[in-house]
Amino acid sequence: LHFMFHPHCDVPLPPPSARVEILMPALAFLVFQIDVEVAKLLELKLRLGGDDVKHQFVLKTPKGTRDYNPKQMAIREKVFNTIVSCFKRHGAETIDTPVFELKETLTGKYGEDSKLIYDLKDQGGELLSLRYDLTVPFARFLAMNKISNIKRYHIAKVYRRDNPAMTRGRYREFYQCDFDIAGHYDPMIPDAECLRIVSEILGELDLGDFHIKVNDRRILDGMFAVCGVPDDKFRTICSTVDKLDKMCWEDVKNEMVKEKGLSEEAADMIGQYVRGMDLAVRLLEDPKMSQSKQACAGLSDMKQLFSYLELFQVTDKVVFDLSLARGLDYYTGVIYEAMLGPAGATPPPPPPPQAGAPKAEESLSVGSVAGGGRYDGLVGMFDPKGRAVPCVGVSIGVERIFSILEQKAEAEKVRTTEVQVLVASAQKNLLEERLRLVTELWNAGIKAESMFKKNPKLLSQLQHCEESGIPLVAILGEQELKNGMVKLRTVATREEVRDSYIKSLHLIYAIHFFTS
Repeated sequence: LHFMFHPHCDVPLPPPSARVEILMPALAFLVFQIDVEVAKLLELKLRLGGDDVKHQFVLKTPKGTRDYNPKQMAIREKVFNTIVSCFKRHGAETIDTPVFELKETLTGKYGEDSKLIYDLKDQGGELLSLRYDLTVPFARFLAMNKISNIKRYHIAKVYRRDNPAMTRGRYREFYQCDFDIAGHYDPMIPDAECLRIVSEILGELDLGDFHIKVNDRRILDGMFAVCGVPDDKFRTICSTVDKLDKMCWEDVKNEMVKEKGLSEEAADMIGQYVRGMDLAVRLLEDPKMSQSKQACAGLSDMKQLFSYLELFQVTDKVVFDLSLARGLDYYTGVIYEAMLGPAGATPPPPPPPQAGAPKAEESLSVGSVAGGGRYDGLVGMFDPKGRAVPCVGVSIGVERIFSILEQKAEAEKVRTTEVQVLVASAQKNLLEERLRLVTELWNAGIKAESMFKKNPKLLSQLQHCEESGIPLVAILGEQELKNGMVKLRTVATREEVRDSYIKSLHLIYAIHFFTS
């Protein structure tokens, strides 16, 4: 039809009546399709209750997100405080960046994971995306502000269109805690400090035994070259090798050969390297690997790294693992990943679930809890002159850590406030006196509260202390007020600590003493 009715077509047009006859079947089919779609919409409207029935609102959070109750927030705050304290101990300063970036800022930085980026609708002519991690925005920040050296940390939410496994600490909205060192320094010293930081944080959080796997992208790329992997398949094969901690070798090989188009011979050679023992020794002695300049440079730096790790007293936690790949495209040198459990341990399969029982074993199987590496070329991708700023950093997987600590704390009582003392009254009509005293305590920096009732019962006030974990209660009574005194009592034992003049510093000193 297009050919017949085209204005530049030399074929003579049929008469109008014939044209109508030709078009009628197509128009009839189009009307039929419209009727079908309208019928579907009417049926959906009927199922939803029509015009007169109010649609039932589904009260839930979006997939891959969750709310956090006070107990969970108390655990999170403790974790954040531990992490920030470590970052500051190592001299880091903090920054913040927008939660969304220009789409072109994020495009082409994450390899196969780019499909997980959340794109936003067009706003004022700018194509925007939610940040996928904190590393690429940091590199953009360095290039935009022409910063050549900084030691920074950044704690903020990131977003990924992932298939969430929330019992394993995987979400679509989650926090990342990043520490990075940017600048030109002698090789491997900043890298070793990042590994020291990971070891400190995981040790202080008391998560049990852990180990840190290290590798180098240059060694990995050298191995791929020796095994005959085409240059254009390096990154995609790297992404598959990175799944060895989640999949058996046969499944990884199958993906490389059948999905990625790698030859079976090349896949078998990769398997010989990544599944071998005493890898570092074998690689140094391997005549094929010695022919790769980048692999030799990576092995030399790895040797230097372990000498610094020994000085930092963390060699007992770090193992060289050639199967570690880290799927992100921007890594250029040393890469690392922290796992719970001793090195070489294989987690036992979870027992069959019992009806009504929480899946505790599943919730503790959370994979890596930290990861990072060196990315010397990322800043130059944003700089108009291609100015390179070498960078190395680590990201702490706090959501997975939260999952573990929440599981451990299920049967424990966790304090959700820091109130030191409750100002209570033993008789009625003492509201004004309670409010005056709690104000005096606030002015002195004491964390205190009082019940929002004029005449609360003493028993209910003590029960509030027990439920909230408040350790002390200051009790006002008519006789005590006449004598200018107050009773300070420990809630756990119900024993009086001491009597003290209300307007003296004795009460404040006593509260600090018994709650410090």
